Amino acid sequence: MNERRAAERRGRGAERLAAALLRAKGYRILARRFRSPAGEIDLVAARGRVLAFVEVKRRRDMAEAAESVTAKSRARIARAAEHFLRRHPQWAERDLRFDAVLLGRFLPRHVPDAWRP
Repeated sequence: MNERRAAERRGRGAERLAAALLRAKGYRILARRFRSPAGEIDLVAARGRVLAFVEVKRRRDMAEAAESVTAKSRARIARAAEHFLRRHPQWAERDLRFDAVLLGRFLPRHVPDAWRP
C-alpha cells in the first residue's frame, strides 16, 4: 500500500474515533467529510443549540496535533461552513462553533470552540 493510501486510511480511522467521541458526548453527526468548492469539513455535529464544524487531526503528540490546525485550514473550514449553511439553511440559526478533535498516542481530546474565524 502506498503512503498516500495509508495516510487516507489513518485519517478515516481518526474521523471514526472522533465521531464516536462526539456521539458519546451527546452530539449528532450531521455530515462526515462534507465537501464544497471551498474545501472539506471533517465532521459537522449538533448538540442542543450548537452546530460545530470539526477539524480532526491525528499526530504523534498533542502539541503537534494542535499546531497542525493552521490559519490556512481554519480559513478553509470557515469558507466550507458557509457552503454547508447555504445548502442546509435549517441549521443557520444555531450557535456556530469551530471545534477540533486531536488524536495520536494519547486519549482523544475534543477542543470545543478551538478558534473563531
